[in-house]
Amino acid sequence: MRYSLSMPFGIVALPFALTITSAAIADSQSIQLEPIAIESSRMNTEKGNNVQVVTVITREQIEQQMSVSSDSSQVLSNLLPAYAPNTQKLNNSSQTFRGRSVLYMVDGVPQSNPIREGSRSAHTIDLAMVERIEVIHGASAIHGLGATGGIINFITKSNRSDSLKQNINAQLTMPTEGLDGDTLSYKVGYQAQGAKGNWDYLVGLTRETQGMYIDGNGDYVGSATVRGDIQDSDSYDAFGKIGYWFNDDQNLEFEHNRYELEGQMNYRGVSGDRDNGIATSSIEARPEGKAPFNEVKTTSLVYTDTDIAGMELKAQAFHQDFQGRYGASTSGSFQDPNTSETIYDQSQNESKKIGAKISLTKDDLLDNRLKVVTGLDVLQDTTSQKLILTDRTYVPETTYQNYAPFAQFELQANERLVLQAGARYEKAKLDVDTYQTVAARNGVTVNGGQPEFEDAVYNAGAVFKLTPSVSVFANYSQGFGMPDVGRVLRGVSVADQDVDTLIDLSPIITDNYEAGVRYNKQNLDFEISYYESNSDLGSRIVENNGLYTVSREKKEIQGAEATLGLALTEQHRLEAGYSYIKGKSDRDDDGSVDTKLTGAEIPPNRLRLAWMANWNNKLSTMLQANHAFDRDFDDNELEFDGYTLVDASMGYQLPVGRLNVSVANLLNEDYFTYYSQSAYKNDDFYFKGRGRTVTLAYGLEF
Repeated sequence: MRYSLSMPFGIVALPFALTITSAAIADSQSIQLEPIAIESSRMNTEKGNNVQVVTVITREQIEQQMSVSSDSSQVLSNLLPAYAPNTQKLNNSSQTFRGRSVLYMVDGVPQSNPIREGSRSAHTIDLAMVERIEVIHGASAIHGLGATGGIINFITKSNRSDSLKQNINAQLTMPTEGLDGDTLSYKVGYQAQGAKGNWDYLVGLTRETQGMYIDGNGDYVGSATVRGDIQDSDSYDAFGKIGYWFNDDQNLEFEHNRYELEGQMNYRGVSGDRDNGIATSSIEARPEGKAPFNEVKTTSLVYTDTDIAGMELKAQAFHQDFQGRYGASTSGSFQDPNTSETIYDQSQNESKKIGAKISLTKDDLLDNRLKVVTGLDVLQDTTSQKLILTDRTYVPETTYQNYAPFAQFELQANERLVLQAGARYEKAKLDVDTYQTVAARNGVTVNGGQPEFEDAVYNAGAVFKLTPSVSVFANYSQGFGMPDVGRVLRGVSVADQDVDTLIDLSPIITDNYEAGVRYNKQNLDFEISYYESNSDLGSRIVENNGLYTVSREKKEIQGAEATLGLALTEQHRLEAGYSYIKGKSDRDDDGSVDTKLTGAEIPPNRLRLAWMANWNNKLSTMLQANHAFDRDFDDNELEFDGYTLVDASMGYQLPVGRLNVSVANLLNEDYFTYYSQSAYKNDDFYFKGRGRTVTLAYGLEF
């Protein structure tokens, strides 16, 4: 059988900075590591040759972080300082990356829903099914629509055994105060993998129940009744992957993942009072309407031939079916001015994607110095939003069709210099039938249309090795995105409009400039970079009396990132990461950026410190701290009061199985989340963060 090799020694930040976890620190002079390829680059770019900042979150890191929190957004936030702090809700609104939108993917299949961005894309798979997470920092068009801030690609597990191997695990999470049946959380999981003949397989199943959260003051954390919450919820994930090897070079792999998270509807939120510092709270009462949920089905079929006339072919066909339901409310956009009746309603987003990705790689040109990748991506995304209690159309069915041929080049100019360049041609069309807006938007008829967009986006960069241990890199890359089309369409309130002429539907082209330096030698690795991200026609969500619309504005962002890893001994390692970012937009349309971006668009400056230790072959520990620095805005009511969260975990190998004990928010920090303080001034969203919790976990392989 042929298996993909798992990445050795717990590599953390690649391909430029080698970060080795404490579980496998060894004498660097005696270890010869194989080059690590970054799958998400589509060029399998080797470490040290990447012209952008790329982070690889390994399986070992995922397990460490999941022992602290099972929330995938919290895992990302803990490890990526440039990723906005976690909302701790099902809704990931304001969770930008470098102040821009993230393209989430599972094995290259897009999970983001930019046509009607409902801020639910970060919760589509349980990380128990994920082998590693590849993160490309900054704008990139290599995977198409939506990556104006970066790409986060969840690479799922594959079979690693020629015989049946099974794993079971269970964990229990509890607060250190306010403990009762409603505040307990638990999770169980099972996985099996193996092979027979030319076939291999892996299956997994998880089930989780989240109780109510307790804040640092011992009170219930406020429930996000409308936007959706993780607390007071049930979720499961069923995953399967099966592969067939025709020979050493040819493989066909099918995978399917079904993820669902649904609220239990035992608690509802009670509005807070921002002016007086009173947090949104929760009471035991059933909310109106039906339970909010995320239901996501992702299917992929991949054919790989590593030797087709001296080239490598990868062809993928995929389908994603997404449904996201929100809670009931009396939102102003649900009301009918022609009646005095107060209307309760709730919306549900539905999106179906079908697409294909084909690439052909030739890497032995010019005496093995030139690699060329060419390919074609095709995507059709059909999205709508309904009001399910009154059976109304909120956003008309919108079909986005896109095809994009591309070419990428990598040249090893000499022993020190690597050059990369590429281009991608985006050809896109929206198809919207004539529709009528809801009564709150004057019930106007909007003539349908088929607006078309086309643009070429480019990237170019270089890595130069000053010494074997020190290299500098520079990169220019463009991202291709769309505004929230659904929000634009549902927000039309003036008669005699038509889809073909709505300027707010124009694409977002983001220019990303970056330069930095890397150092990697023996027990020390370091990287620092500076970037600028500019767009002439950005997108900002504006709230007007409870109605949210899209404003198209010029936007400019500047920032810097730094990472440091130091192996003190073979058993102890320190890590640090820092992100600095600032940005402004042009809100008065005078051609000059003049207003600071708010917490809905840009994260705070953040610092991460971590210490990992292997005390012996049975006992390991981790201690980490994340600090979000204060930030001020032009609107004083959105000023952010920073906070520090400290987490600790310990793992111990028992005679049978492994035991983990973790404490999240070790110091029991009592704080309001960044989203609650600085994204929107809304008493319903004035949430505190979760207080201290203890998690006990046990896993057994057999």
